[in-house]
Amino acid sequence: MKSNVIKYIFFIAVIIIVGIAIYMIYKDDNQNSNEATNQIATQTNSIITDLRLEIVSFDNINPLVSNNRNVQEVTKLIFEPLVELDENYKLKACLATEWAKSGDTSYIIRLRNNVKWQDGTSFSAEDVKYTIETLKQIPSIYSYNVQHITSVDIIDDNSIRLNLDTVIPFFEYNLIFPIVSSNYFSGQDIQNTDKNNTPIGTGMYKIQSNSDNTIVLEKNKNWWNISQKNAKIETIHVNKYSSMGEAYNAFKLGNIDILTTENINIEDNLGTIGYNKKEYYGREHDFIALNTTDNFLSRAEVRKAISYAIDKSGIVTSIFAGKYYTADNPLDYGNWTYDSNSSSIGYNPDQAKQVLIDGGWSYKNGNWQKTENYRTIRLSINLTVNSDNQTQVSVADLIKASLENIGIHVNISKLNTTRFETALNNKNYGMIITGTNSSLSPSLVTYFGSGNLANYQSQETNDLLNGLLSTTDENKIKEDTNKLLEIYKNDVPYISLYFNKMNVIYSTSLVGEITPNQYSIFYGIENWYRR
Repeated sequence: MKSNVIKYIFFIAVIIIVGIAIYMIYKDDNQNSNEATNQIATQTNSIITDLRLEIVSFDNINPLVSNNRNVQEVTKLIFEPLVELDENYKLKACLATEWAKSGDTSYIIRLRNNVKWQDGTSFSAEDVKYTIETLKQIPSIYSYNVQHITSVDIIDDNSIRLNLDTVIPFFEYNLIFPIVSSNYFSGQDIQNTDKNNTPIGTGMYKIQSNSDNTIVLEKNKNWWNISQKNAKIETIHVNKYSSMGEAYNAFKLGNIDILTTENINIEDNLGTIGYNKKEYYGREHDFIALNTTDNFLSRAEVRKAISYAIDKSGIVTSIFAGKYYTADNPLDYGNWTYDSNSSSIGYNPDQAKQVLIDGGWSYKNGNWQKTENYRTIRLSINLTVNSDNQTQVSVADLIKASLENIGIHVNISKLNTTRFETALNNKNYGMIITGTNSSLSPSLVTYFGSGNLANYQSQETNDLLNGLLSTTDENKIKEDTNKLLEIYKNDVPYISLYFNKMNVIYSTSLVGEITPNQYSIFYGIENWYRR
């Protein structure tokens, strides 16, 4: 009996001990769970849903009227185009869902049917027609986009036909201009109306207020783009500054989260620490056009030798302190059509000499020479440059030194701007250093089309250009564009030199991937926030 009592007491003790252990485990788990919950709450509360931007020398928030680069950046969040460009400059549907050629000079555009303006009215074909007709009547940075549109036919509320006065390569890329509301601006002088203080768009954000110092944007709760409606940034304050210096100071003080600049010496203004920087290709493409009707430059081996002899990296290092990008071709800035595995023939002075030797030239008495029709000719190149552009003059001097290093004599013709433009228009040069703003489309008509600066002609390039006018097949576009780029590289009617660099400067407290290009800096903004 005593033994049984002891057993019962032992059994009860075990139960009590197990109970206490279970209680302690539960208490610890509950405490850990509460701590985890509190930690999550703290992290959530640390997300700041306000973003601060800048506009320097503000003029007008209406993108059709404004000539300000910062305004054009910011208004991509408010207004939308028919089509937009992705990170690789590929066409992407926006207010238009489909587009197709209905003839050599006409396009059918199908419009999105579930879009509301930020005042609740419906977006329609009338808005597109109004925007195009307005752009044809006022001076705007987007007037170029519509200059070849002769008329707009409204097929129905969600379909239009655009009629052109000529065939335009990759015309669809012109449809990136912002669309404005015809009802909102009805009866107004769009250049001078007070409605430009708070115009409405169809985009992710809308204007809440516009004061002397700040424009406040708020998230558009009725935006049609459901996939990006959950953007973390609720409010955007766009601060107005009178100069970039003032904007830099505001950034250093923590009043701006992100800004863009063409300043290649940005470290002189901001120092080197305490912020993040993302570089990307600008639109300025400088190159050499080689006149293929010139006595010497008509010879492919001479053009190729010149290309091998020019040290682009040395030029960028010497002239731009490494703060420009060397260029292989006009699309070498991230365009989706360009196969980045294909590059220029590169800097190789020994190969430059070998190309001339293979072409029948010999180096004697300090000259490359060749006997043709019982006559000895000695290789000498004329290089034209704008004397008012000191940077290009310095580049010309380096090119001269590089070519003379392999024995090619160069005469630099330094012309003032007026004479330079005359020479350029008349193609009165051997080689000429010039530049242009790169196209956002993959068109190479500037370089291979009729009247091009190299006077370059071939049946193959004509066939490729004509084929690209008629196809919408992306694989075919990429294939034929790269064939043209191979000709650009191997036959050397041009030598690309460099692109300028742009910088996006952003705070270390800004979270999210920053992937800017020439079209937009706001890719992925739906995932941005501050902490």
